Amino acid sequence: MAKPAPQAALANSAPKARVKRISHLKVFRNYWMFYLMMLPAIVLLLFNNYIPMFGIIIAFKNINYADGIIGSAWSGLRNFEYLFKTEDAWIITRNTLLYNSLFIVLNLIFPLAFAIMLNELRSRFLAKLHQTVMFLPYFLSMVVISYLVFGFMSDEHGYLNSTLLPALGMEKVQWYFTQEVWPYVLPLVNTWKSMGYFTVIYMAAIIGIDDEYYEAATIDGATKWKQMTSITVPLITPIITIMTLLQIGKIFNADFGLFFQVPRESGVLFPVTNVIDTYVYRTFLTVGDIGLSSAAGLLQSVVGFTLVFLSNWVVRRFNKDNALF
Repeated sequence: MAKPAPQAALANSAPKARVKRISHLKVFRNYWMFYLMMLPAIVLLLFNNYIPMFGIIIAFKNINYADGIIGSAWSGLRNFEYLFKTEDAWIITRNTLLYNSLFIVLNLIFPLAFAIMLNELRSRFLAKLHQTVMFLPYFLSMVVISYLVFGFMSDEHGYLNSTLLPALGMEKVQWYFTQEVWPYVLPLVNTWKSMGYFTVIYMAAIIGIDDEYYEAATIDGATKWKQMTSITVPLITPIITIMTLLQIGKIFNADFGLFFQVPRESGVLFPVTNVIDTYVYRTFLTVGDIGLSSAAGLLQSVVGFTLVFLSNWVVRRFNKDNALF
């Protein structure tokens, strides 16, 4: 079969392009009010998220306040070297990745379990009450939470040392000088603070499941465990995947308040509480170089951005419907 001439191909493509432009104009005319409503949010996103990205160049400069950002000399990749060439580089990277990996697992297992249990409560009042009580810590500042933890773990007047341990016939423990307990304390505090947020999200997804699935499973004699594993979890898998991907994007970022405020800057605990964010903060206080801090922030952003795309690509390989984009 003969191929169409180039002129014929161009003649065929021109009407299609014209029709496409007309359809776009028609959509804009029909929905111009919605685009107008979007405009303030777009402007806010532009000024708040994209224009400040100009500061990325600080990571590659040796900032001199007299010369300004533009006039300062370029330093290449030297600002990034301190993250990898110091003796603490391995410790802070290990702590950041391991803690955040554990947080991802805990923020999946416990909130999902509580969401399923709350959904089984017959009393809606009790379900709402439990959700409210669980959600409250999410709004608390890490400064407040650090004092709550201190109320439990203070050497002299903490609940553990003044009440619980003596009742069990055990000696007092200097918690803020004992490294071994903090790899358990920090995940516990993080899970307690964020569990309400994730529980509400999973709870909303579970409520959206049609009751007919459970009615049919009950008629077939399925147990509650079977309903959970065969109906509830599979149907909310897209939400679970999205929440996990969003957390993976922050795996190189640490909750500064959790690792800085809760251990109360105890130098003995640095080997198990020092992460990239706290290390950069202490370095900035010592050196005062914003180029070093900017380099660390840029590195965290690039790694998180890359991990989100890689994780999403892996998810799409198995199930496109569960992917974030």
